[in-house]
Amino acid sequence: MEKNRPTIIDFVEKYTHQFAGNVYLREKVDGVWKEITQEQTRNEAYRIGAGLMALGLQKGEKIALLSESRAMWILAELGALYAGAVDVPLSVNLGEGQDLLFRIHHSETKWILVSANQLTKIRAIIGECPDVRKVIVFDDTAFNVDGLRENEIRMSEVQQLGDAFLANNRKLFEDRYKSIGPDDYANISYTSGTTADPKGILLTHRNYTANVEQGHSVISIGENEVMLIILPLDHCFAHVAGMYTMMYYGGSIAFVPIGRNALATLKNVPMAIRETRPHVMLSVPALARNFKKNIEAGIKAKGPKVEKLFNFAVKNAIAYNKEYYNRGGLKDCWRKPLMWLFDKLIFKNVRESFGGRMKFFVGGGALLDIELQRFFCAVGMPMFQGYGLTEATPIICANSAGHAIFGSSGRIVRPMDCKICDEQGNEVAIGQKGEIVIRGENVMAGYWKNPKSTAETVVDGWLHTGDMGYICPWDTDFLYVVGRFKSLLISSDGEKYSPEGFEDSLPEVSKFVSQVVLHNNQNPYTMVLIVPEKEALREFVKKQGLDPESREGKVAMLQQIQAEIDSYRRGGAHYGLFPERWLPAAVVICDEAFTIGNRMMNSTMKIVRGKVEEHYADRIAYAYTPEGKQLLNEKNIASI
Repeated sequence: MEKNRPTIIDFVEKYTHQFAGNVYLREKVDGVWKEITQEQTRNEAYRIGAGLMALGLQKGEKIALLSESRAMWILAELGALYAGAVDVPLSVNLGEGQDLLFRIHHSETKWILVSANQLTKIRAIIGECPDVRKVIVFDDTAFNVDGLRENEIRMSEVQQLGDAFLANNRKLFEDRYKSIGPDDYANISYTSGTTADPKGILLTHRNYTANVEQGHSVISIGENEVMLIILPLDHCFAHVAGMYTMMYYGGSIAFVPIGRNALATLKNVPMAIRETRPHVMLSVPALARNFKKNIEAGIKAKGPKVEKLFNFAVKNAIAYNKEYYNRGGLKDCWRKPLMWLFDKLIFKNVRESFGGRMKFFVGGGALLDIELQRFFCAVGMPMFQGYGLTEATPIICANSAGHAIFGSSGRIVRPMDCKICDEQGNEVAIGQKGEIVIRGENVMAGYWKNPKSTAETVVDGWLHTGDMGYICPWDTDFLYVVGRFKSLLISSDGEKYSPEGFEDSLPEVSKFVSQVVLHNNQNPYTMVLIVPEKEALREFVKKQGLDPESREGKVAMLQQIQAEIDSYRRGGAHYGLFPERWLPAAVVICDEAFTIGNRMMNSTMKIVRGKVEEHYADRIAYAYTPEGKQLLNEKNIASI
């Protein structure tokens, strides 16, 4: 081991010995929660790594991994790393065909690890992958129907091969994992493909261990605490903030039981929360909004009196907490006894529905609306915004208990350099907006087989993130991320604006709006694509005595959506949050939501702007005609 530059292997060896008896993995198998200790995790990684060597896997070969989040995912990846392989994690949201084929071919994958649920995708394309030597299937039950096919092998057989290899060739196995260096590749992590071909991000062993150490500078977790992982494990956020961080602290990871499909798995989330009673969860804004809606629906079901009391309690707590760092104070000290009372009467019950032990959420993946942060803090389960990207392995900054400013993305991890640059690459003054540029041991090794993009993105060791932000002028440890640096709206006069703030805010403040994309590409005005919350709108017009299916009812729905947008204009409840000139002058009602299935949302549940604009190109063009600019045009009426 190089001094102060441990590999993932060094890291695993250290902490699985230090916390040998601590439970590390929790998984529900056949209706019973099964626990795997840190020591058992290391031993299983040995068995799998040795089994892969017995099959002939050579150091540096690529091994793709396609599976739902589960214990075997982690055991298999660690086993592959012990054998000296480079893991290529693949998203279960990838369809069979070109998406998978591109990654397998481009990465030069020679081995595939796959769960039973995902096996059909591999079988559909394996004929076009002549370089793949073996497909290793996690579940023996996968072969109950039609048995093994050519080049397929059960993971249980690999483990048995590993047992024999360790018995007879243990030194060969130890020599292999001890030969791995900090600059050897651990992963090729593919971007979500929001542009043409996805890029393969090369992350080294030291990238990962460095980022775990950096993360420790801003956030900590107690020994034996439980983290429920809802996010897919193919993302390095789940690797660092989940897998490796919990190993580092002697905590454990619990998984949501896998359903027959993604929707069925999602439905298992409330049960998993109740049964594992997590202390912390990794989340994304889309999930956070669902949690909030579920909490509010549960309160509403208890009747108008409870709902009124709950809303008052939330408002009181929000007023007391302010932006978290400045909570309390003499002026608001009278609110504290009320908060204590409401916590006992109401919020404690809300937290019980989350298992009763939840300390905080870690939110990543996209900008987290400040109102969401205020809401979760009010009910006693703060959701702390963080920021990062895969090219930075991924954590760049994070808020945490005792160290948070709502609206910011948190304290910058240390040791790491961070500066803000203008379009010419010059550093700007503290407090000024520009591109976020970072330098540290967490910066990727580059893009696999793409030297041009690598040279454009990492310049003299500095990673140009493509995100826009500024450093807090009164506490320079804190970073504010405000949108994309290069994916800006551009008006006809050339002025630029980042749309994310409005896109995050409108669905949060309006129960009638589900998803939002602003558009202006050198046009005379900005327009907005809106996915409406149809049930809420139907309920709204019914209360007005209108038929939701009638033209009159549809007109009322459209006018209500317009009223929600107008609340950001002069005289409205949200006036001043965003410049009026960038508020939309035309509205397009989308007839299809942005989902992972139609590729208008990526696997981290972020809206893919380019795909949305491509899908709705005709409607966008129509919005720039005199007829299409009118709210009550026939296409909007048909779509609502």
